[in-house]
Amino acid sequence: MKSISRLLYIFLAIGSASVSHAQINTDQVIHIGRNALYFEDYVLSIQYFNQVIAAKPYLAQPYFYRALAKYNLDDLNGAEEDASIAIEHNPFIIDAYELRGVTRQNLGKFAEAIADYDHALTMLPENKGILYNRALAQEDMKDFDGARESFARLLDAHPSFDGGYLGRARLNMMTGDTIAALEDINKALEINRNAVNGYVMRADIAINSNKDYSRALSDMNEAIRLQPRYAGYFINRAFLRYNLDDYFGAMSDYDYALELDPLNSMALYNRALLRAEVHDYNKAIEDLTKVLTLRPNDYRALYNRAVIYREIGEYNQAISDIDRVLEAFPDLAAAYFLRFDIKQSMGDRSAQRDYDRSLALAKQRIKRDGSNPSMAEVFGNGNNDDSESEPQEVVAARFSSLITIADNSSMEQEFNNKSIRGKVQDRNVNIEIEPIFVASYYTSPTELKPTGEYMRQVDEINNTHALNYMLQITNHEVTLTDPNEINKHFESIDYYNSYLSTHTPRAIDYFGRGMNQMTVHNYTAALADFEQAITTAPDFVLARFMISVARYKIMHTDIVQRQNVASADNVALSRARYQEVIDAIDRTIDLAPDLALAYYNKGGILIEMQDFTSAISALNKAIELKPDFGEAYYNRGYVYFRLGNRSAGNADLSKAGELGIVPSYNLLKRMSK
Repeated sequence: MKSISRLLYIFLAIGSASVSHAQINTDQVIHIGRNALYFEDYVLSIQYFNQVIAAKPYLAQPYFYRALAKYNLDDLNGAEEDASIAIEHNPFIIDAYELRGVTRQNLGKFAEAIADYDHALTMLPENKGILYNRALAQEDMKDFDGARESFARLLDAHPSFDGGYLGRARLNMMTGDTIAALEDINKALEINRNAVNGYVMRADIAINSNKDYSRALSDMNEAIRLQPRYAGYFINRAFLRYNLDDYFGAMSDYDYALELDPLNSMALYNRALLRAEVHDYNKAIEDLTKVLTLRPNDYRALYNRAVIYREIGEYNQAISDIDRVLEAFPDLAAAYFLRFDIKQSMGDRSAQRDYDRSLALAKQRIKRDGSNPSMAEVFGNGNNDDSESEPQEVVAARFSSLITIADNSSMEQEFNNKSIRGKVQDRNVNIEIEPIFVASYYTSPTELKPTGEYMRQVDEINNTHALNYMLQITNHEVTLTDPNEINKHFESIDYYNSYLSTHTPRAIDYFGRGMNQMTVHNYTAALADFEQAITTAPDFVLARFMISVARYKIMHTDIVQRQNVASADNVALSRARYQEVIDAIDRTIDLAPDLALAYYNKGGILIEMQDFTSAISALNKAIELKPDFGEAYYNRGYVYFRLGNRSAGNADLSKAGELGIVPSYNLLKRMSK
């Protein structure tokens, strides 16, 4: 296995750190948070630890526990940061060093991880997990002697630890001693028949030692039986089936791998080659195009797409692809020959120049070292990108793909409240921004947000009891389905109609009727009422706020009705309607320049308008006014990813997740693949 994360273990004793009993309430909240952590309610546990940190930011334990929750949610940067703060506050929490070491190891910071493990080993010299992870980190740093010494120390203290034998087998494979590696793998499987990595590693040895694909297939079948939801195993098995001439089985495995992980570029690339081999050219091009959306500089995919375009006579597209390859690899003889072949088929007289160039380059290479370079030598294996240093356009392209390619894997739900419990980063969610906030008579409370968002102007109205219902602020509106409840709002509208016709109109009465109209989705009538309220009381902030909401609802209704009629007029009309919403929000801001929700809503509208720079500016202001505005961090992180700024996007999503915006963890994980 290439990914260290599939071999890492973490052995953390949740109860090992003591908590001061001087403050009973603090103890109680930490205890509740730890219980939530134990039952894998990671997102909920973070909210409890946030409360303790807000009350007593000098305590180390809540940072440590929050780091552990973030680690389990795959928020590695957030976990490392919290573990570091815990260590700053209390350098004697050994578990924090171990957790930070594991987090750093998963982030590829091997030297820093080893330093953390070394510190922990001064207090726990025979700790199984720390010794194991330290040995793996040494392997990845190519410190093979140090790793071998660590494994010897580990297995001397824990001779029945199957993971130790598998780790040493990995070391033996890296140093070319496959006999010793097989001995260790067989020993591990003797101890634990369910050690899935043992079957995968043994299959790898069978392939690379003597191309024993049948034996490797048997081991991969066992690995899939033990872990049937891991896409990589199906990709591996597809390779084996292909080499055993089982084309149908190979295609089936690629298809299933992509059901589990629709953005797996390796599965897409390999399936494309297999489709091309069976002359399913259009679908092969479709797969390679998806690869290039995910990885715009994947020159293997470009080269092979050019070959397929050549096969189906799409010569201009083929030339376009091969030109890009030659821009990156101007000395690639095979690419010149392919372009010669394409041009010759087109009747292009310049084809001969490409033929001559190809021949000259090939002769140079043979004269120099006696060989021609393979595609793998030129392009690499296509999977050695450092995701943290990818160019902005690559990050942006990957994010755009996440939006357009659905994650259609079916996850097994283990909890009743599947939205916040367990490893929420593995749940299926659509990638979209958090919606705008609105005033409503109804909201949907959750464990993370039992009440609506606070807005001073709403509290002031509720305290007057001037409306028939209590107002709330929410960005997840509830649609009424009870006919009796809906009828109450129509009756309320009739009451306001009668009252306004017989009394001196007040702004609050127009506003109350407008809120009922919003509830029954008569947005045009609601807008008219809010505007009447403003005419009566020009400084009515909440009415101004709801004018922008009503205009937004009307605009979206019109867009849906016109969506099947694409025209320049419709595009211009949509932009004008968006601008009307922005103008209404700006007038709200003029009245209430400290209203964070208005800036947040403006940011959301600007995102829909694709004005990302202005959206960031608006969201910056929302966060400045309300530093714990989780939805604003999420939407700003979304925009940063759209612009290709991975580090800023990761930081904002980590903060949003910490503040209870659950989809953050799914997006963090999917962007890190």
